[in-house]
Amino acid sequence: MGEGSSQSLVQKLIEGVNSITSIGEFKNYKKECAAVTRRVKLLLSLFEEVRDSKLPLPDPAFNCFKALEVALYAAKDLLILCHKGSKLYLTLERPKVLNHFQALAVEIVKALDGAPYNDLDVSDEVREQVELVHNQFKRLKGLEEAHDAQLHAELTTVLDETTERLISRAELEKLAEKFELTTAKAIKQETQALEWMKIERDPLIDGILDNEKGFEQMHTLLRNMKTLCPADNLEVDIPDLKKIQASEAAFLDKLRAHHPSEPSVSGGTDKGGSPNIPDDFKCPISLDLMKDPVIVATGQTYERAFIQKWLDAGNRTCPKTGLILAHTNLTPNYVLRSVIAEWCETQGIEVPKKSSGRPKLSNSTDFCCSEDRANIEDLISKLASGQTEVQRNAAGEVRLLAKRNIEHRIYIAEAGAIPLLVKLLWSPDPKTQEHAVTALLNLSINDNNKGQIVSAGAIHPIVEVLRTGSREARENAAATLFSLSVVDENKVTIGNCGAIPALVDLLRDGTPRGKKDAATALFNLSIYQGNKSRAVRAGIVPPLIELLGASNAGMVDEALAILAILATHPEGRTAIGQANATPMLIEIITSGSPRNKENGAAVLLALCTFDPAHIVIAQLLDAFGPLSELVQDGTTRAKRKAAQLLDLMRRQEAEKAEQSIIEDQSPGFSTDAGGHSALCI
Repeated sequence: MGEGSSQSLVQKLIEGVNSITSIGEFKNYKKECAAVTRRVKLLLSLFEEVRDSKLPLPDPAFNCFKALEVALYAAKDLLILCHKGSKLYLTLERPKVLNHFQALAVEIVKALDGAPYNDLDVSDEVREQVELVHNQFKRLKGLEEAHDAQLHAELTTVLDETTERLISRAELEKLAEKFELTTAKAIKQETQALEWMKIERDPLIDGILDNEKGFEQMHTLLRNMKTLCPADNLEVDIPDLKKIQASEAAFLDKLRAHHPSEPSVSGGTDKGGSPNIPDDFKCPISLDLMKDPVIVATGQTYERAFIQKWLDAGNRTCPKTGLILAHTNLTPNYVLRSVIAEWCETQGIEVPKKSSGRPKLSNSTDFCCSEDRANIEDLISKLASGQTEVQRNAAGEVRLLAKRNIEHRIYIAEAGAIPLLVKLLWSPDPKTQEHAVTALLNLSINDNNKGQIVSAGAIHPIVEVLRTGSREARENAAATLFSLSVVDENKVTIGNCGAIPALVDLLRDGTPRGKKDAATALFNLSIYQGNKSRAVRAGIVPPLIELLGASNAGMVDEALAILAILATHPEGRTAIGQANATPMLIEIITSGSPRNKENGAAVLLALCTFDPAHIVIAQLLDAFGPLSELVQDGTTRAKRKAAQLLDLMRRQEAEKAEQSIIEDQSPGFSTDAGGHSALCI
């Protein structure tokens, strides 16, 4: 390799190491980050000696250094994320973050596996140091901290919607203390870190920052934590607070007077035969059982109709806490509504029906400032202008506004942008098309907007962009389909519009980010039974199997999760079996993550249940040992699947032994000493 290109590469490696070591203190994954930083720093002496020798790199050494350059870029992105990112979100995504640390270690180990020391003019001391780094990265997996794992477990337990219960104040205080979020300043910094991750996520680590629901959950959690701060700890200016509270109290009394309680479900006594309603189920304003509970900015929950009237009257504080609302957006409290419905059924009460009717446009104007409203309305008029350059620029600005906050998403949609953006999906200008589909992606984050996008006829043109658009447009089209497919009925519509073959093409041929977007969309769509056969016929299984074997691609989790869904369909099982997946599945069951072991066992069980040939293959590959370990150490579902697999294998062995005994006891011919055949029993 030429001297110039060699020196340039070595200099990049030196700069890469220096930039990593200068990142600073890590807020998250301190032990893992410190280990990576310390070990990468030890490589500096190798690069400096090679630089000082001024000799061109032989091809093997150049390839080794090139692989290290890629790994250092990945390390830098990951470490910056841990340095600047949200503690809450990165703890929530702990499995993904640890997978990235492990994938990084694998990359560096593979690069150093081929280090041609004999071709490099380096000292024995440097060689020993690099070999030490090589061995240390092989052991990176053991750095996981029990404390961090405990934080992850506690956080996910609190957020788990399947528990169907509210977050108690005690749990909230415990989390706030453990994450050191007990002051308004700390909460503000954490909120800023969360916003930074959302805005800057495109160039950062793929796969970690794609959990939209996780971002929303963390924002809600932070708003709840803010209510725990003492009043003198909040960085707000509240003039004439007593006067405001007095006028608000009078308004609350007036609201209650105009809306008497419903005798069948209200009140806190059972004197009239009605059951006692738990306080958490009552609206703090009406004191009645809530029909349509919504969460305000402070984290308190109210009946939608009452809190909306409170806000429409010009009030900007939380009725229960008295705190000023950061915004007036109302978030449906689906978990509480589900718990209330279950309670009503157990008490023999008719489940309260929430009032229909969509919030009026005036609702969004309460929290979208007049300057922003004027800007948005001007942009929407430009979207309809018919001039390509004007439309392109306007779509780009709408894209950015929709990305920034909830209020913009609501007002942009209500002001009529969605049909115009859908029309621009057919634009012959690639950049306009890209801006339009990305703007729709950002708008679809709001649940109410999903229905408007589908009603505007967006799915067919989005699929067309997915087929024929630019690289970024195709990726964002896939992400948009994923977002829309969260609504169950949309899964059917998207599948009927031919999206699945185009997503499979992106999964097979796309960039790493494109493959991630395609995989998440395909996973969601494949939950619907009718889409499973479409995916199999579109050729989804071969690229999924390829991703299983490419651990560096960082998509083993996604590929295995999709295979687990497809394995519940006859065509899916056939395709997976024909792809010779059993050896890979056993390898994953042996050494994969807990979730991957679980999914691997589920796929293998589906194959073995419907085709005994796979049991034979599993036995030949010594699957008994790893399955026995999984029965002892796996997740609850993994233990169940592994036990069923072991039962199938034992039955197969028993049937084989029984058949052997029958064959031994069957009549046959033998030959006597004279060479004559005789029947023997």
